[in-house]
Amino acid sequence: MLLAIDAGNTNIVFAVHDGKEIRAEWRAVTETTRTADEYAVLLVPLLQIQGLNFDDFDCAIIATVVPAALFDLRLFCCRYLKCEPLVVGDPNLDLGIEVHTDRPHAVGADRLVNTVAAHATYKGALIVVDFGTATTFDIISEKGDYEGGVIAPGANLSAEALHQGAAMLPRVAIQRTQNIIGKDTVPAMQSGLYWGYVGLIEGLVARIKEEFGKPMTVIGTGGLANLFYKQTSVIDHLDPDLTIRGLIMIHARNASKCGKPAA
Repeated sequence: MLLAIDAGNTNIVFAVHDGKEIRAEWRAVTETTRTADEYAVLLVPLLQIQGLNFDDFDCAIIATVVPAALFDLRLFCCRYLKCEPLVVGDPNLDLGIEVHTDRPHAVGADRLVNTVAAHATYKGALIVVDFGTATTFDIISEKGDYEGGVIAPGANLSAEALHQGAAMLPRVAIQRTQNIIGKDTVPAMQSGLYWGYVGLIEGLVARIKEEFGKPMTVIGTGGLANLFYKQTSVIDHLDPDLTIRGLIMIHARNASKCGKPAA
């Protein structure tokens, strides 16, 4: 059984794959001070709900954009799962794709994992829009190679920056407003954040397609994808499990490199 770990700036997702399907999936707040033992304490009761324990796992795979979290996640796998995890970004890991950027090693692990899963799931050239702490637009060729991307502030990050940078503006939740023109401060802020973000998505997708010069399918994923998916026609598919599926695929490709150490 596989434990797939996707550690982002805001949340860490743990998913259990039994070889056929995703059996369970949990989300926790990312805390870089959390120790390997604390990860164990967090997961034990969640596993018990599914009738599982640490001995059921043969392997683990980690993708993280938070370097400070990697040491204890890796230590957790070694100490409690009794296996050395695969880590996206390690030079000996075969992703099955090429990265056509100026500095391939600097591309975020989550973006590479999304590339693997998106190409395996959808046809042709693709744009993956991942709505996280940052919103990323990743361009994937019809051959499945990573061709570059765009990084924009995430919607929640934009809201927090607005609150922190303007003394009279409160902290507000990101939500769809019925009217564009707000009649008070909060709805005016919510309109600017929500519909302004829809405009950002539509504008960048249009410019990416124009520059790329070929038909492209757009996939939305990440924590806030569902909030914007139905409000714009430029996102063709909503795929919340894209990253986890990519981790499972990468593990399958590199299964011989992962497993319990010999007794």
